[in-house]
This record gives sequence, C-alpha cells and structure tokens, in this order.
Amino acid sequence: AVVSTQSTGATRSELNSTAPSKLSVTDFLIKACSKALVDVPQVNSQWGDTAIRQYTNADISVAVATDSGLITPIVFGANTKGLKKINGDMASLKEKASAGKLQPHEFQGGTFTISNLGMMGVQEFTAVINPPQSAILAVGAPQKKLVPANNEQGFEVSTVMSVTLSCDHRVVDGAVGAKWLQALKRYLEKPINLLL
Repeated sequence: AVVSTQSTGATRSELNSTAPSKLSVTDFLIKACSKALVDVPQVNSQWGDTAIRQYTNADISVAVATDSGLITPIVFGANTKGLKKINGDMASLKEKASAGKLQPHEFQGGTFTISNLGMMGVQEFTAVINPPQSAILAVGAPQKKLVPANNEQGFEVSTVMSVTLSCDHRVVDGAVGAKWLQALKRYLEKPINLLL
C-alpha cells in the first residue's frame, strides 16, 4: 500500500519542536500498527498446531540492526502506550540491543513485527514473517510523488511511503490483510486518531 506521510510528518515536527526527546517515524509506525491490530484483531494472531491464538495486546517486535546481526526487541502493550512512552521504550531497547544486553523475554515473542528499511534508502521490499507470528510489515523510504488532488491542476506533490504486509494465509487471508492495511493507512494519514 502507498501511504501519505504528510500529516504524520507535520504532527511529528510539531511535537518534536517542544518535546525533550525526539519522536521517530518508527514510534508513529508502532502506535499506528498497534491501533490497527486492535481494529483488525485477526492479524494479531499466531498459528498453533491445534488452534489459532488471537491476542488482545499488541506486542510489537521491531527489527533493529546491530553489529552482531538483526534482532527484534518488543514494545509490549503498544496499544496501551502513548508516543512518548513508546519512544522511551524503543530508546532503551535499542541501547540494550547495541550493547548485546537484551534479555530473552525482551526479544522472544511479540505478536507482530515491523521492519523499516526506509532509513537505509530502500523504497520497497517484502519482509519474511517471524514464526509463530502471522504477519510482518515492511516499511520503505518516504518519497515525493505526484498524487491526485482536488485543486486546479488536479494533482499535488506529496510525501508517500510504501508499506507491504506479509501474511501467513493459514491465519490472515488477503481480504483481512487489506482491511488491516486500510486501518493502518487511516491512522498514519490522520495521526490525530492515534490519540483516541
């Protein structure tokens, strides 16, 4: 899906102009994903041998590159946290990950994963699901593009990013995945809804 980042970028800039710690795009992604998982709980599920387990809380694993390789620390209960708390949790988790001091409970588990290669200039990619999770979101770099608009020219330049959801179809079929992407897009394009 292609998501406009204009509103999220403006909201982030406004909040960062007064906040002591600077919110990242990933902080907004974690919060938006957690809200979308509450809206479409089928995606917040795991495949088991005898049953599909659906979770209430959105425990978001975030792919972090370290000198010793990739690790996915978890922001537990992201759906219950504000952006400031998510930002603090991620700062602490990244610091521990870089120092090789994450405890197993801080990176094993999670109900959903975000892999953001946008900061490395990758525009679009497909991420591989971390079993037993049922889905992972691949996030590409923001790009300026011409998009349709209700103005005299019929278009405008907007900043957009590509997000790709990989799903385990035993749990999340394409229609459910599309519904979840619509919810994510709604939160990122109107970030005021993250406050509700």
